[in-house]
Amino acid sequence: MQLDKELRQLKKELASQTKKYSEIYTPIFFRILNREDQSSLLNLLKEKPHIQVFDSITNQLTDLVKGLNPTLVLSKDQIDELIVKRLNGQDADTYGVWVYYPWIEKLVHILDKEEFILVRTNRNKHKITQQEQDQLMEKKIGVIGLSVGQSVSLTLAIERGCGELRIADFDHLDLTNLNRIRSGVQNVDLRKTVIVAREIAEIDPFLKVTCFHEGITEENIESFLTENGKLDLLIDECDGIDIKILCRVKAKAHQIPVLMEASDRGTIDIERFDLEPNRPILHGYIEHLDISKVKHLKTNEEKIPYILPIAGVETLSTRMKASMIEIQQTITSWPQLASAVTYGGGITADLSRRILLQELSVSGRFFVDIEEIIADPVKENTHTEILKPAKGISFPEMEVLAAQLKIEKAVNAIELDGEQLDELLHTAQRGSSAGNNQPWKWLYKDGALLLFHDTERSFSFANHKNIVAYVGFGLTLESIRLKAETLNLQVQEQLFPDPQIPELIAVLQFSNIAAAHKKDGLADFTDLRNTNRNQPKVIKAIPAETLAEIKAETEQVAGAKIYFIEDAAAIQKVANIMGESDKLRLYTPTGHHELFNLELRFTKEESERTGDGLDLESFGLTAGEAIGMRIAKDPKVLDLLKHWKMGTGLERLSKKSGLASSAIALVTMPNYTSSDFIKGGKAVERMWLTANRAGISLHPMTASILHFNILKYGDGLNQDLYLKNKFSELNEIFYNCFPTVNEQEVSVFLCRLFYAEAEGTPSKRLPIDKIFIANLTQ
Repeated sequence: MQLDKELRQLKKELASQTKKYSEIYTPIFFRILNREDQSSLLNLLKEKPHIQVFDSITNQLTDLVKGLNPTLVLSKDQIDELIVKRLNGQDADTYGVWVYYPWIEKLVHILDKEEFILVRTNRNKHKITQQEQDQLMEKKIGVIGLSVGQSVSLTLAIERGCGELRIADFDHLDLTNLNRIRSGVQNVDLRKTVIVAREIAEIDPFLKVTCFHEGITEENIESFLTENGKLDLLIDECDGIDIKILCRVKAKAHQIPVLMEASDRGTIDIERFDLEPNRPILHGYIEHLDISKVKHLKTNEEKIPYILPIAGVETLSTRMKASMIEIQQTITSWPQLASAVTYGGGITADLSRRILLQELSVSGRFFVDIEEIIADPVKENTHTEILKPAKGISFPEMEVLAAQLKIEKAVNAIELDGEQLDELLHTAQRGSSAGNNQPWKWLYKDGALLLFHDTERSFSFANHKNIVAYVGFGLTLESIRLKAETLNLQVQEQLFPDPQIPELIAVLQFSNIAAAHKKDGLADFTDLRNTNRNQPKVIKAIPAETLAEIKAETEQVAGAKIYFIEDAAAIQKVANIMGESDKLRLYTPTGHHELFNLELRFTKEESERTGDGLDLESFGLTAGEAIGMRIAKDPKVLDLLKHWKMGTGLERLSKKSGLASSAIALVTMPNYTSSDFIKGGKAVERMWLTANRAGISLHPMTASILHFNILKYGDGLNQDLYLKNKFSELNEIFYNCFPTVNEQEVSVFLCRLFYAEAEGTPSKRLPIDKIFIANLTQ
């Protein structure tokens, strides 16, 4: 009981002492020739006999007299003589001022203000002349944000680059700040303003520091900028987007120049509103945005459209980009290093001085990138060579090959009229292909429609032995067959008609449908097929009878089988595999190049212009995910993440999509052959149309099975043991989720099925004249 009582008392005393000094940052001055100051100092020493006293006035007087006589080489006796003369009969103990720092309970004897400043800045000369130093001491600088701003403020104070420093931050010091803020553990949980003001006071107690402990708000911004004299320079180091914009709007109105330093790559922004009163804030990067909405933004997703142009994502360092991928995965926020923050403080202080002394008038964004300025010579061939395709087949080459081809006319074959050909070609144009690469070219000759493989368009790391292209051909051929039925036409198809012409995939001839022919139940739904990459708000189960119908239609194609996963735990496992596979794909240089340079279209304008690829808008990305895609576009970022064995943020999008599934479907075929993959594509088309007809959306997600096939049937992963081992692990987990799949079966297609609240955005297609030519020669 006694121990508990003593512990409670101890805690009470500790709390009292902690609170006692937590808000104090102003030192107390005692000039002891003043009787009142004498009395106050005596009382202090009696009250606190443990106070540490530091008296180095003789040392300071020595520096003073030496500095006042720079042309003389003084002996010790001469120095002593000059000090006596300086004291002019006054006792050294009473000379100058005694400064008490309550938060550290230290009493320090120093020269008084004018002499103190003269001695402390003596070594600035003539990097800064006395006249310039005097000018600077008339200047007022405001610093908003005291993480990076702490280094800036202290450097300004050390150099005495101003006469008044206004500092603003609402935050308290966290232990995590100590990786970049020069402070002690005793200051954790203290206000950052208090910590900085104390450190400045310990360097120069005469420098005026005005603290805005609540940070900058709409209510106090005018006071910060103008009260007791307008600022001569505003330095922005805050994190808040609303305050970044607000302080610039107000600074511009008062024609106050703004300087900002971001520790990554030594990024510097200078906005000379004093010289360019009509200059757009932030160099015009956010002119397209409504800044009146900024203060109402709550979430990071809402703020990202404003953060993105300010930060300049493409110009971030590789490590910063890679780290941003890891936010909310292995780290909680973006990283900063003490080295960068420290030299950033030096850079900012240097620029501040030159701006205030009118030696620098430029505005703009600049980089002082130490890693770029001081670096080893770039080594040649440091990256794995990206595989590139040979030139694809041209229309003239198709015509030459078609002329050599002996096409045996099918029984009852007819010529298509213009309307029939147009209908079939528009169906072919809408065909589904991997990455919407549309690897086909068509030629109509003598009543036959010839499908050629444009290998340049289908070339990809995952397209092992053209299997991905063949699946796309199968999808399109089945769609054409179904469309033909609505035109009362029957298709007679011949696959790979001439082994001497590997580019020729199929020859289609047409005849009128017999009266007794029963039309395929999917024939009227070819225009319905659509890819949907959205995530539903509510995941609804698909009725068993609907899945049975999808299965029956899919397996009408000889050899095709379809397997469904509906169990939440199994969907979770497969979703994880989908996410990791899409990440690992990016770890191959060719896979990364293909996704970001060949498949993805980052703007609507690009999508319209190319007529192919995948428009990012169709992915339904959040603003944060869109930034992640832009960051991942840098191959150096992927190299670094692979080296770190991280990058889980790259898995998030695919994993999220996989989890938003009512069911996951896997289509297989018996053999790893060209014809089986084309048949597999036909089965996929039937599955897709049946699902869409039932109001079920479909999203292809095939990266995992394509790499599993390479692992089993090819050698593309043998050059990278890390990727080979990772895909081997995922392969085993994946097929454990599909226990009824026979080991000999070949996976052709993997997708998610779900009920969507919104329709998917159709991908653009190449114009007909880019994929079709009619050979009119007889």
